[in-house]
Amino acid sequence: MASIEELSAEQALEWDTPLFRQALTQFEQAIPYADVNESIVARLGSPERAVMVAVPIRRDAGLVDVFPAYRVQHSSVLGPTKGGIRYDPHVTLGECAALAVWMTWKCALLRLPYGGAKGGIRCNPRELSLAELQRLTRRYTSELRGVIGPQEDIPAPDMATNEQTMAWIMDTYSMQVGYAVPEIVTGKPVALGGSLFRSEATGAGVVMVVERACERLGWRLDEQRCVVQGFGNVGGVAAQELVEKGASVLAVSDISGAVYSERGLDLASVREWIADHGTLEGYPEAEHVTNAELLEVPCDILVLAALEGQLTGENAPRISARLIAEGANGPTTIEADAILGERGIPILPDVLTNAGGVTVSYFEWVQDLGRLFWTRNEIRARLADKLNDAFDRVWHLAAKKEISLRQAALIAGINEVAAALKARGIYP
Repeated sequence: MASIEELSAEQALEWDTPLFRQALTQFEQAIPYADVNESIVARLGSPERAVMVAVPIRRDAGLVDVFPAYRVQHSSVLGPTKGGIRYDPHVTLGECAALAVWMTWKCALLRLPYGGAKGGIRCNPRELSLAELQRLTRRYTSELRGVIGPQEDIPAPDMATNEQTMAWIMDTYSMQVGYAVPEIVTGKPVALGGSLFRSEATGAGVVMVVERACERLGWRLDEQRCVVQGFGNVGGVAAQELVEKGASVLAVSDISGAVYSERGLDLASVREWIADHGTLEGYPEAEHVTNAELLEVPCDILVLAALEGQLTGENAPRISARLIAEGANGPTTIEADAILGERGIPILPDVLTNAGGVTVSYFEWVQDLGRLFWTRNEIRARLADKLNDAFDRVWHLAAKKEISLRQAALIAGINEVAAALKARGIYP
């Protein structure tokens, strides 16, 4: 089989970032257990398409600024590509490529008719006004005309983007084609064809996977002590879902730092403080610790719902959780993965654990195409069925081959894509 180094010398120059190499290393580690040949390895080792565009906008002060932007589509063999758009000062082509690769495995694992994509604009959204963000989004959408589409590539929210961002994309695309196309994006407002339960889906899905894992491990979820890194759309929802199921949440964090209480946090009080003050800084009813210290708080379940690269070879030996759930993409480095595996700490991998968002995005797309909408309870039940089915397949494969849950999840996804590639062949 081809190694990472042999996949393409030119590829390394274009994509080489730590995150993309992490995605490729995970792919390489799964290959020996997957039903793939060398040609499939070569085809899946790099994205099908990458678009780099310069996005000019007129700032409120009258000057024109130009922002680099990207859209990467990893594989379209199973259907249109699907993935978020992020606004961040550190967005790179390699980052988008890595996230697109993971999205391919995620969609295939959940048996969604999608391939993986990811996009982003390199900007600091906190330095842009709402009007500037709208102009940036609309121009970016225009630059991607012919690249995105409801049967080609369907964007969704990601870091620093939201329902409003998706509404601007939907409106811009619709104005260009001359009629309303709600299915061009997911994660948009319900008034524009968005799905109920979409905003909570990723965080709620994390807890559905955690709950299934506890059942398999013989644990009671309502007896577990949890730490949640991140208190945004994913971490905040996951923390609340854990508490509603009887677990205690000892610590949460945001950009300002982390708060910890051995007795368990009052999440209603935490949310009220953030609503009034913007961040956790100064929260009076708990001990303040750094984000680094939060990861090492003794607990049963550690939920990673912030950024990539949080567990590393340096801090993995000090992690004291019994189970780790990856609500974020790529939060555990290759080195940390190996150390935690040696220590016998199971990791619920990102391609499974945070797949609730893309699964309900798929439900939204289907509802838009059919112009027929489901209730919140129907969507939640459908999501639980999809995640439980995927979890059970991953759990059984890991046990059968005596491999990690991450390897099993990747293999399950890779095999789905490989089977489609074999059946379709190469055109012409």
